[in-house]
Amino acid sequence: MLINIDNGGTLTDVCAITDDNFYKTKTLTTPYDLSKCFFDGLRAISEAVYGTESVSRLLAEVEHIRYSTTQGTNAIVERKGPQLGLILNKGHGDLAAKMRAHDPELFDVLVADRIVEIDLDELMDGENGAEAATAITRLTSSGANRVIICFDVDDAAGFETTFKQIAFENYPRHLLGAVPMLFASELVDDVSADRRAWTALINSFLHPAMESFLYNAENRLREYRTRNPLLIFRNDGNASRVAKTIAAKTYSSGPRGGMEGVKVFSSSYNLTNVLSMDVGGTTTDIGHVVGTDVHEMRRGEVEGIPISFALCEIISIGAGGSSILSVDTGKVQVGPESVGAVPGPACFGRGGKQATITDVNLLMGLLDPSTYFGGSLTLDVERARTAITENIASVLDVSVEDGLLVLRDAYEQKIANSLSEFSGIDDETVLVAFGGAGPMNACGAAEKAGINTVMVPKMAAVFSAFGIGSCDIGQNYSKVLADSEQSTLTAAYDALLKRAERDMFAEGFAEGDYEIKAQLIDEDAPEEVAYHLNGSAEVPAALASANTLTLEVSARKRLKTEDGIQAKIEKNSLASSTKVRSIVEKNDGWKDVPVYEVEEMNPGDYGVGPAVIEEEFFTCLVRDGWEFIVTELGDICLTKGDKK
Repeated sequence: MLINIDNGGTLTDVCAITDDNFYKTKTLTTPYDLSKCFFDGLRAISEAVYGTESVSRLLAEVEHIRYSTTQGTNAIVERKGPQLGLILNKGHGDLAAKMRAHDPELFDVLVADRIVEIDLDELMDGENGAEAATAITRLTSSGANRVIICFDVDDAAGFETTFKQIAFENYPRHLLGAVPMLFASELVDDVSADRRAWTALINSFLHPAMESFLYNAENRLREYRTRNPLLIFRNDGNASRVAKTIAAKTYSSGPRGGMEGVKVFSSSYNLTNVLSMDVGGTTTDIGHVVGTDVHEMRRGEVEGIPISFALCEIISIGAGGSSILSVDTGKVQVGPESVGAVPGPACFGRGGKQATITDVNLLMGLLDPSTYFGGSLTLDVERARTAITENIASVLDVSVEDGLLVLRDAYEQKIANSLSEFSGIDDETVLVAFGGAGPMNACGAAEKAGINTVMVPKMAAVFSAFGIGSCDIGQNYSKVLADSEQSTLTAAYDALLKRAERDMFAEGFAEGDYEIKAQLIDEDAPEEVAYHLNGSAEVPAALASANTLTLEVSARKRLKTEDGIQAKIEKNSLASSTKVRSIVEKNDGWKDVPVYEVEEMNPGDYGVGPAVIEEEFFTCLVRDGWEFIVTELGDICLTKGDKK
């Protein structure tokens, strides 16, 4: 048994995978104590698996628990974290100015004027070195509670190591330990000092929140004597234990889980050009898969700031199920502000008074207030109506029904615009819609973006958690080489292999249990090209005269092999419906439409819109002019017009 948990800002998704079955559930995220929703999810999924709650049995039988979180992403967005201090070197360009130029506002939030520059010549002088280390005192006096050291020189690692030795020699450890220090070169080896420094800043900013929750969760799991440690799913698509995961690797890890799922999903249907929309409570995350490759930047970006680690190319827009809908100077605004899970949309009855797309879809008749969220969260229609009336309809001077259509169009148009801007759309483009709120408005967003095919996975509601199930356990390493000599490459390669052996042993795997891949990158080349070493650490002839090379090594233990399934999408019989729901249609006012339950449909079942397809945790509106077919794997394929 494998358990995957995706912790979002509004909802936490949990799924359990066994040899012959798949179970899913959702819980409300508890931002004040993430361990609460973590164990709430374990209790709920144990009930789904066994028919009665039994966390102890679940944790005794599970092989691995893999966890991803958007809390790091939210911390950056909300600017909530520690005050950081920065120690730089004099005389080698203004590194602080270079960093600040990327994002002045974020730099001021993280660092402000808590910067000290030291003379590296004095640092290497035994008599003056101790004085240089007083930089720590000056930063802590100005309010810094974490300190980052990053030097912009050729031998940055050497100078940072010297500073570290002096600092530990001159400060009692019990005092210095109260102000953690992070040396950028120990975190990552990168030719770009400002990229290296930003990576260290972001890691230090995210670390406290990640550390307190993840170690607490791991300790609580240990009380149950779980078979293996908690695994953290990272933004590079792999997982590792808490002690072997750095905070920066948790940034945007949830959306990366979704993209791993999209990659497997695309392969099952031989899709060549897939755009994805993952709609959660606060954001819609948009990604792109071409063939079987997830778009990934070797040097990722955090809010437009380049960092040293690779990141999946995903954009997040403020258009989720809990995003606030408002009117400004006669125009509807969609987000980016969100009411989250608490107080949540007005219809949640938790104190929210702002209008959201969840309130809109409820009043349009698309959601069943008694069965929403598996029946565990009853929706309040009148509270939703009050929010729409007071915040939208009265301001626009329209009826509530007309206001609902205006809001829906604005919401779908914002997503459609982002889809079009993110990637070119052609006849082969397929939109994969998932997340609890993804399928609801997928047809409308696709139609506005010029996409004629939408696919909704049967696991759409917990698809990011499902996607984590395709990850492996692994680590990545890099080393900037001083030259292109064979001896330099050999020494660096051997050193990284030893690190990989040590780290993978800590994960429970001996040498030979995991695969090793390595590549060389010419950092000075006009275009980035990776030269794969294929098990032989030899300098390629094309790089024999290169000035700056970076060696990258990855170690990976595969947990899952691809099954190579090619699923069929074929019509068989007209889907049957036993329920009817009255919904608001653009030109027809209120109209009765059939409701199809996912659990009651079989492969090959088909139908036409307008209609509603729903299951326990998601609802899909089939718009007029669209039809659907249930695929061989139980997923839903929607097309505009009869294209199958």
